[in-house]
Amino acid sequence: MSVRHTWVVREGDTVTSWFEVHLTFADGARVEALAVLSGQGVRVEDVRADPPLSLDDLAVLAEWLENPLFEACVAGSADDPPAAARRRARPAWPRGREGRRLAAQEYRAAREVGGDPVLAVMRATGHSRRRSLRLIGQARDEGFLAPRRARR
Repeated sequence: MSVRHTWVVREGDTVTSWFEVHLTFADGARVEALAVLSGQGVRVEDVRADPPLSLDDLAVLAEWLENPLFEACVAGSADDPPAAARRRARPAWPRGREGRRLAAQEYRAAREVGGDPVLAVMRATGHSRRRSLRLIGQARDEGFLAPRRARR
């Protein structure tokens, strides 16, 4: 995988950066993406893949790109590491038991107000829907949430 910082636009206090990302897999598949980093987070502007990506692969594309893009942002602004750290696409979330407990709290709070509990966990963690569902399942397994279906 390679990430190249292509250009930056500064307007007042706002900085927008573009990155070209190239992924090559062991089976010969390739993905090229253009990612934009701005005050709102990271967006993928363009994706080209050979062979074409399935919908499942497209859904996890952001996870593939997250760490290399973050490292490129830190390297690109070595003179200002705190600003680069603030640009991280996902908020810091504790791992392990504490993270599962907090996810369960977010889930229950959303259920109490009639909101979508999975979306609430996604917003809190910054994870994709698939990762959030996995986290919710782990919270259920640890007893932080009631079992999904009652056993007979």
